[in-house]
This record gives sequence, structure tokens and C-alpha cells, in this order.
Amino acid sequence: MPDQIRRLLPLLGHSGGSRDAMTCLYRCGNACDHPVPNESANPYIGDVVNAEMTRRGVVRAGAVGAMVLGFGGSALAAAAPAAAAPAAGPLGHPGPGHHHQPQKAGRLTFDTVPPNTLDQVTIPAGYRSSVVIRWGDPVVPGAPAFDVDNQTAAAQLKQFGYNNDFVGVIPIPGHRDRALLVVNHEYTNEDLMFRGFTSHDALTVEQVKIAMAAHGLSVVEIERVGRTGEWKQVLSRRLRYNRRITMLDTEFKLTGPVAGTALVKTAADPSGRIAIGTLNNCAGGVTPWGTVLSGEENFNQYFVGGDAVAADVKPKLARYGISTTARYPSGSRKWERAQERFDLARHPNEANRFGWIVEIDPFDPEGRPRKHTAMGRFKHEGANVIVAKNGKVVAYMGDDERFDYLYKFVSDKKYIDSDAPWARKHNLTLLESGTLYVAKVTGDSPATEIDGTGKLPTDGKFDGRGEWIKLVSGNTSFVPGMTAIDVLTFTRLAGDAVGATKMDRPEDVQPSLRTGKIYAAMTNNSNRGVGANAKADEANPRNANKHGHIFEITEDKGDHTGTRFSWQLPIVCGDPASADTYFGGYDKSAVSPISCPDNVAFDSAGNLWISTDGNALGSNDGLFATPIEGKERGHLRQFLTVPPGAETCGPFITKDDRSVFVAVQHPGEISGASVDNPASVWPDGDFAKPGVVVTWRKDGGPIGS
Repeated sequence: MPDQIRRLLPLLGHSGGSRDAMTCLYRCGNACDHPVPNESANPYIGDVVNAEMTRRGVVRAGAVGAMVLGFGGSALAAAAPAAAAPAAGPLGHPGPGHHHQPQKAGRLTFDTVPPNTLDQVTIPAGYRSSVVIRWGDPVVPGAPAFDVDNQTAAAQLKQFGYNNDFVGVIPIPGHRDRALLVVNHEYTNEDLMFRGFTSHDALTVEQVKIAMAAHGLSVVEIERVGRTGEWKQVLSRRLRYNRRITMLDTEFKLTGPVAGTALVKTAADPSGRIAIGTLNNCAGGVTPWGTVLSGEENFNQYFVGGDAVAADVKPKLARYGISTTARYPSGSRKWERAQERFDLARHPNEANRFGWIVEIDPFDPEGRPRKHTAMGRFKHEGANVIVAKNGKVVAYMGDDERFDYLYKFVSDKKYIDSDAPWARKHNLTLLESGTLYVAKVTGDSPATEIDGTGKLPTDGKFDGRGEWIKLVSGNTSFVPGMTAIDVLTFTRLAGDAVGATKMDRPEDVQPSLRTGKIYAAMTNNSNRGVGANAKADEANPRNANKHGHIFEITEDKGDHTGTRFSWQLPIVCGDPASADTYFGGYDKSAVSPISCPDNVAFDSAGNLWISTDGNALGSNDGLFATPIEGKERGHLRQFLTVPPGAETCGPFITKDDRSVFVAVQHPGEISGASVDNPASVWPDGDFAKPGVVVTWRKDGGPIGS
């Protein structure tokens, strides 16, 4: 299979970029065509390394202790991490009272799926796949049948939303084979939703409201099919938990230090405590107490009127990608036609009510979801938590922008491992107060060995040390010149101020419950080393990085609440035949090509699963798996592919390893496509519809191995 893969690559072409222009327009408002928001002069880590090398030369004759490059005072060799307390939900995570006993690590045995451009979900031999739910399917009892020609906002409020991203599967207590499927709906594409679409100016107000209703999240009851790994939607008029959470009308409670402050007060909410809706929700995570965390990402593209705000506010808006020079920026959704709050000239604080981590309790269908201001505001890809050895909850987060940062949040309170109602009530408050950190890293190789080509330094790996820099704890700021409220509301500016390390689009960040190590997907950064932008460094070793890499963190002494760590890059993505790729030292002739890692997950054996977004090798996006420990580390193989134009989101692997869920987002999202002229007809043969797919082994065995 690997040789077949390599022979296919020339036939598939080689893209100079990754995503189609249509996706760039709708998902992030053409962010790559705009100046990089991070204009800070944070030091190039190679300069820090060179300075440290010079210092070492001066003091080498003395008694030099083990020193962390650029930080000092900590040993280079971190102690092996102790196993972390389990932290995650029942089908893919143990949750309260359901400790996850990992299976023995095993060799991945599925037949590798070769790169392709087929209009289907392609899976290995011996597996089956089915669509669980797609855009327009009923969610709330009484939802009308989907009719693309007669869609209304009232209908969409009851139907499965558009462009599903994060997938979480949470068991329903007392029901062995039933669960709640919780899914993000990141953004809409009106070109592919409405026949005859010409421009956002030409949309009716009702169509704008349909798009707003198609954002948010869906909570859907599903059930296992027999004793297989297949799951299907439960169709009944007596569904207790099914719910649509939307941008149009769902109320959210603001928690933490920023709630009730001047920066989030508006004419519609003078209290500054109740925000309406959530948008551009990307990845997320399932907590040990059975809730879902969802990250608000590219919220900037929905606002107009940034040119009319006060002069001192403009730099803050610009740092988040909001135009401050044009009333109607290119690609504007024109949502202010339906709700004037999206016009910052009238409501300048409305944008501050987005960009947070949202927590949804799927078992409280009438309750208000919450936006946790203590966790900071930026373009959240998502958040995933692990319970530290001292019982505190630690959430790891990425800011999905070129040259932005990695963060972690440590709760003040400790997690209570119990199913008791009082314990769950306590655990629901864990993310409302704590300490927020940003990452600063150094490499351990001379800067002259990191030349931007991806060539390995002489020690044979990209690795180094890191420090978590404290930004804020409760109402105390550790950033000079910024209050705690400023730090939490304009977290990017705080990261700039303390010299955080500029990364190549840090997206999903996931702890391994087997090892306690943390894995972050760096999707790509075609601007790295181009013009005046920051050049390659050991943590981001390629200029014009269009394929991305995986970043691995090992917290010192296995303490997830600590401030120092070591890091390395287990995978540098791309064509394995290319010299600028690396797969943990594994034989590259035996691995699959991979480009643009986006989301990461683990099976119970500890294998790392990676979904991609924007394959720059010319083939469809897919789902990949690799061991991350032992002699098979880096033996990466492709498990499935999605249709043209789509990205692979999720994934979510059930606790028994018998099912893997992925979200097929924006299938057929290719310039020139429309409802009447689709670039994909997945999944129903008529026109493209985003949907969630489950894949399982025919013989009922564990996925992958």
C-alpha cells in the first residue's frame, strides 16, 4: 500500500495552497488574504538559543547545572510523567465513576486507504460506514421535513445545522446502548444552501435568519444498532434531551471575572451577563463530568462598522481580525440586516461577547449554556481537559491563527470523581475560576541548524524546553499595564506582551490519558519566513509551512499544573518521500502522506488519530492513525477519506474502540459549485450536505487494531 500511495501522488497533483477560495471566504473571511493580526515583535526562539549557547560557552569551565534554554533554573531531563487521572466522557472518556482502563497497546492492522479524489467516504476493507445525521434532518420533535426550496428559519431552528465540526458522544445513564451526539455547526455557506444565490446583499432577511439558525450546536439522541459498532439517530416524538442551540435566539450565561463588566455590556444586555448565541464553533471536548466544551473561533467575520469605533478600541479589534478601516469588510455576511447588534458602530461591545469557551450540559435541555471568561478570549479551536494529580482540572487550548499561541487553564477548585448530583453540581463550576497561562518555547539546537527547509538538526529531532507563563489568576493580572479584565478579554494582546511563542496555527490540543502527554495540531502557516514574518524555528521548522506538524508536550514530573515542560515534534507532515518530513524516526517508505492536521484524538490503546483540513498534496482530506510510543511510533497510516472539498472533523472514538465518528464538513465546497451545480453529491446523490458518519468493523472488533 505505501508504494501504491507514492505512485498515486504525481497523478493527484500538488497544490500550492490548501483550501479552496470558497472555503477561505466562508470559514474565516479570507484571513490568509489579510495582514497577519499578530504584529508583535516577540523574540525569534533561535535568537534565544544562540544567546544561551554563547552564555554556556562563557561559563562552561564552571559548575554548570542543567539549564532550560532561555528560562534557566530547571533540569533539561524531565522526569517520566506519572499516569494522569482519567478525564473525559463515558463512551470515549471514563467520566465520573467510570475510570478508563486502557487496552494493551497494539499494532494498527487496518488496510491503508490510498489518497484519492472520490466523491465518497472511503474506508478500509473489512469495515462499514453509515451516515448518522446530515444537514436538515430533524432534531427537535415536530421538525418539518427538510426542503431546500422552502426552507425557513423556524424549520432550521428544529433541524440539524450546517457544517458540523466537533463530535462528542455521551452515554445516557441507565441506557447501555443509547447516547447523546453533540455536534458543533461552525459556519454556513449560502452558495451551497440557497438556489440562485448571487450575493449576501441579495439575501432576504429570512434567509439571513436561516443562516443564523444553522450555526451553533445540535444535541441528538442516538442508539447502537444491535451489537455492532453502528449507531443511528433515534426518531421519536418523546425525546427528552434533543436540542438546537443557535446564533439566532439561544441565551448564554457569562461566567467568571469578565461577566458583568463594562466591556461586555450592551444596550440589549446592560447587565453584561447574558449573551445571545454562539458562532463559528470549531472543535471542542467532553469533560469528566459529562458536559461539552466548544470553542468560538472566527467570530470576527460577522461584524461590520469597525471603522466607526473609538480610536483606542481599533487596535484591539484589529488584533482579532476585525476590520477597522471599512464599514462593510469584504465577505461580510450582512447579519446586521437581521439583528443590528452585529454593527459595531451601534454596539461596539458585541464582539467582546464572542471568542470564548462555551460549556454545554446536554442533560439540561432547558438550561442556559455558559461562556467561561476565566479561560480567556481568542479564536478558540477548542478545549480538552485532563485531571491533574492534585485533582485540579487543566484545559489545553489553541488559538487558530497564523503566529498565535498555545494556552492552558488550571482550575482553582478540584474535580470530584462521583456520580452524585452534589458532586456534578460542584464540577459544573470548575471552569469559572482559575489561572490562565500561555506557552513560550525554546529549541535545543543552534539556530544555524534550523534553516527553514525542515532538515533535522544534528541531534536527530526537533525538540526543546518550554515554560507556561502566567497571565492572570482570578482577578489578579500578571501582565504589566493590563488589568485582569483586559487580559481575559484581549488575551492575544496579553500573550504578545509576555513574549509568547508564535506557532503555526495551533488548533486542536488533546491530552493522552495513557501517558499524560499533550498533543497539538499545527495545521500550517504559508506565511512563516515570508517577507517580514517570523522565520522558521525549531518548534516551527519550515518556512512557507503548508503541510503542518504535530507538537508534543511532556509536563515536567507529570504535573499538569506546573509551569515547565519539554516538547518535541513527533510528526512533520507532508509527502513521506520529501526530505522535509519526519515521522518519529520510522521508515518513511511505510507511512501515508498527510497534510494539514486539524483535530486529534486517542483510542484506548493510546494510538493517536489525526483528521486533516486542507490537504495540500492534491487529494481528499482524511483520518489517520499512528502509535506514539514504542517501536511503531510514527508509523502513520490513512484510515479513511472524505469527499472532495470536505474536511475531516472530529474524530470521536468510543470507549470500547468499536466505533469512530467523524464529521464530514463542507463537502463540495469548491469555487463555482452551487445547489444546482454541485461539486459533490455526497451523501444522498442530489447536492452536498454536511453530515456525521460512523465507521465500524464488520466482525465487531476494535477500530484500527
